[in-house]
Amino acid sequence: MKRTTIPILVLGLISGVWAADEAALIQTQRGKMSYGLGMDIGRNITNQQIQVDPDALAAGIKAILTGAKPLLTDQEAQEAINALRAELQAKRAERIKQQAERAKAQAEQNKKDSAAFLAENKKKEGVITLASGLQYKVFAEGTGRKPTTNDTVIAHYRGTFIDGKEFDSSYRKGEPATFAVNAVIRGWQEALQLMPVGSKWRLFIPPELAYGESGYGNIPPNAALIFDLELLGIADSAATNKAAATPPAK
Repeated sequence: MKRTTIPILVLGLISGVWAADEAALIQTQRGKMSYGLGMDIGRNITNQQIQVDPDALAAGIKAILTGAKPLLTDQEAQEAINALRAELQAKRAERIKQQAERAKAQAEQNKKDSAAFLAENKKKEGVITLASGLQYKVFAEGTGRKPTTNDTVIAHYRGTFIDGKEFDSSYRKGEPATFAVNAVIRGWQEALQLMPVGSKWRLFIPPELAYGESGYGNIPPNAALIFDLELLGIADSAATNKAAATPPAK
């Protein structure tokens, strides 16, 4: 069979006509509106990661808009759409399953990493480990009174993961935080009731005294957390708020 060839010049002329025809589509406001709707439909389909035949899609839209007889009956069209929905639901279920498996694996790894870190950290000079598993190191010991679980305190803090990455900081926000002692994580509650006003401690908090297996926000499950915590005062207790901190040992 003899192969039919189309000269490059002819192809160029054809593509130029197509470009001109497309440009003509948006010369009117109605044309721009129609084209914009097409773009919106296209983006919506793309965002949902639906694989479509652009020509068939355009033909289906055109048939309905112009009143032409569609190539599919309503039942056939609905069956095709239902098949698509089933496919999308199956893919979504698989993605959720994979995400859950990855999250579970990460949580298990975090638990191991946290335990290993705390086991080594407790051996370091100046680190005190309590029966609960909370670890802390004193950088400055205040002379004010110690808060109770019913107090509201004023404190500066900086939180990091065990790799040193910061996830929150009142210093960065430019002002201390005010919060009820009984409204924070268990590791903070325990530490605050041991800290005289004016103290600055570094807390090493096991996952079970922080956000546990569920995590919170940008804090992953089973993450041990490190906090530099500076207790500035107790709300409505002006006398204790004046207590000075003892400088840390050199």
